[in-house]
Amino acid sequence: MDPALLPALLRIAAALERLAPPEPAPLDAGGADAFVWMPAAARLDPVREVSVVPLRLLAGIDRQRELLLDNTARFAAGLPANNAMLWGARGTGKSSLVKAVHAALLDDVPPARPGGVAPAPRLALVEIGRDDLHSLPLLLDLLRPQPRRFLLFCDDLSFEREDADYKALKSVLDGGLRGRPANVLFYATSNRRHLMPRDMIDNEQSTAINPAEAIEEKISLSDRFGLWIGFHGIDQATYLAMVEAYAADRGLAVAPDRLRAWAIEWSVGRGARSGRVAWQFVEDLSGRSGMA
Repeated sequence: MDPALLPALLRIAAALERLAPPEPAPLDAGGADAFVWMPAAARLDPVREVSVVPLRLLAGIDRQRELLLDNTARFAAGLPANNAMLWGARGTGKSSLVKAVHAALLDDVPPARPGGVAPAPRLALVEIGRDDLHSLPLLLDLLRPQPRRFLLFCDDLSFEREDADYKALKSVLDGGLRGRPANVLFYATSNRRHLMPRDMIDNEQSTAINPAEAIEEKISLSDRFGLWIGFHGIDQATYLAMVEAYAADRGLAVAPDRLRAWAIEWSVGRGARSGRVAWQFVEDLSGRSGMA
């Protein structure tokens, strides 16, 4: 090589190094029990105070609570557990249950281990946005070597036309050479059982060369969740039980008959009965009563 070219080559190498993206900083997964994934910066933002309804106040979903609590407790203890899909009617407590189960397990202090061995790290909850699913492989690579266990949570998961993110999610949940890390579990909530709008599935059926294969491709994502938990509309008695539980927790001094009458009027005005409607009613009543 001509020695006269060496300075030019060194300048080119230095320029390329400046253009290269910096190495991501080591992931900080300590100091909090809940985080929000920020893919642009490849970091976890700690959430010091999670907005959560106590597990004991979630009425009308006893079976769902039992299933999710058992699955999550096994995962936190280092035992096999399934990815979970919580699907069903809006406002029925799907996302509230995920956060409440995580909080309940944090409060359940494990017994001391013999020989002075430190207890296992607490289970961490990591929220990932629907629009950030493309960054799941990066997040899993960062979480894989961490000593603690992580519960990834995506709220209101669904896919529309020309949306390819579901393919990335499929490979992450159950597929690919590397697979899902043993210290990571994925929970999602959705109003749709198969995550796809019905017209999207129907369109595939009408335009594909092999309609059956096209439909299987679209709905097979749901099969990657080993645990399906359905949430359905509630009757008036369950709705009123929720209202009474929330009101008692707030210490609202309202006569039972009046409380029920106001709660029914509120639900009629909203055109729905759900845990969310019950919570919003008690929030409104607390505010009108001058309570924080």
